Amino acid sequence: MAATRVNTTYRRAISRFATGVAIITTSTPHGPAGMTASAVTSLSLDPVQLLVCIGTTLPTREAIEGTGRFAVNILGHDGEHLARRFATPVPDKFADVPVSHDHGVPVLRDAIAHFVCNLATTAPGGDHTIFIGDVIDCDFREDASPLLYFASGFGGLCDPSAHLQETFDRLSYDMCH
Repeated sequence: MAATRVNTTYRRAISRFATGVAIITTSTPHGPAGMTASAVTSLSLDPVQLLVCIGTTLPTREAIEGTGRFAVNILGHDGEHLARRFATPVPDKFADVPVSHDHGVPVLRDAIAHFVCNLATTAPGGDHTIFIGDVIDCDFREDASPLLYFASGFGGLCDPSAHLQETFDRLSYDMCH
């Protein structure tokens, strides 16, 4: 397979791997910095670590390297507008976004989970930098459903019982009318 065909096919094939959506945030002397990421994963329970992959040309990569601390904010099913906002280069991505500054980095108040990390190390990963973070604080909302990214689009989980009830209600309505 030619290299360009592999690149094109790879992008389409890997998009079939559903992932959660996160906003990576940090603080700089010039204000907060952040970006949307889907390349986030748990790495270790002892020590508690996670990793995030960030494009080498993105300003958030440089900001995290400079501050040595970052937060991973997991978005809920209603967070697509935040995912899109933080994925584009706009002057103030944090305008009207409720945050707390726990441990010196912005944590999105609407996130369904967050992890505050000290930067443990980095590694090159092609056109990305792999950031390994030691988790120093985390929290989550018990009743939340995640925003998912699949096939270059956003979606959510389907609640099978609600889906069955909706189908039943629709069938009952159709039969009665």
